[in-house]
Amino acid sequence: MTPRKARPTPDQFAAGIREGNRVLLGQAITLVESTLPADQELAHALLERLLPYTGNAIRMGITGVPGVGKSTFIETLGKHITNQGKTLAVLTIDPSSRLTGGSILGDKTRMEELSRNPHAFIRPTAAGDALGGVAHRTREAMLLCEAAGYDVIIVETVGVGQSEISVRNMVDFFLLLMLAGAGDELQGIKKGIMEMADALVITKADGENKKAAQEARGAYTQALHLVASPLANEWTVPVLTASALTGDGFDETWATVERYCDHTRASGFFQATRSRQNINWFNDYFQLLLQADLQASVQALRSSLEQAVARQELSSHEAALRLLQAYRDHHRTL
Repeated sequence: MTPRKARPTPDQFAAGIREGNRVLLGQAITLVESTLPADQELAHALLERLLPYTGNAIRMGITGVPGVGKSTFIETLGKHITNQGKTLAVLTIDPSSRLTGGSILGDKTRMEELSRNPHAFIRPTAAGDALGGVAHRTREAMLLCEAAGYDVIIVETVGVGQSEISVRNMVDFFLLLMLAGAGDELQGIKKGIMEMADALVITKADGENKKAAQEARGAYTQALHLVASPLANEWTVPVLTASALTGDGFDETWATVERYCDHTRASGFFQATRSRQNINWFNDYFQLLLQADLQASVQALRSSLEQAVARQELSSHEAALRLLQAYRDHHRTL
């Protein structure tokens, strides 16, 4: 029987990731996604070692309505970015089945050219039960990619949804992709998402759809004036058009990202946003720890209360109060 290969230590993981070892980077991302206590302990030690080497990438979130062609857009943009001499990591979040928990994880198939690019790294991750269109450990995966030296990190979200604006709390630049020629050009727009966007791009602006894309550009520009709040960073949100088929518009799209980052760094808004995101990250993680601690300490009582609520023997409000009191009593005795 072949002996099992020893797992790398945190120092070995950190050294390999810093040297650009993609195998170790992939293993490390799997590690931070794991819910096993031993894996979490190792992941924590690894992240602490790598933290000084993070924060140097441009973090970019991309979302869009169904059918907008996010993966095709990202592949074309990714090739443009790597042609500029930059390295790119793409963290794609695939939807998970509510029934089975399974995920398609097919973005490497959809981005065939980019996946073969030596200057690009693509990592699909299942969203699981996480809200906001991002997986629970997307932020940790982003830090690992930064420590590996990637210049640009793109987070592709599941799709447009009211809760998906949470991706804005972990990126520097948030890009919203929209379609033209779908009847009402403003259908499907979520006011909250538009207010969070740093730029809009009308995709598939080619062939017979090119004129419709230009018309949609005007409509969205007007809509932004109506629904978008004044931005603290004094940035005017541009509306662009692009075609992954012809490559048109990607120079302008990437130039817009760089111009935004230069603008916000000069004003101090960039670093202030990063600092605020770090605090939000801390608070979110603390909430996850509290929830896990609650479930572990009063799990039996919770199951009993759930059954009582299901049989309508107890109101949801009263059951929640009892669970909270049991949790307080449990920690008072520790």
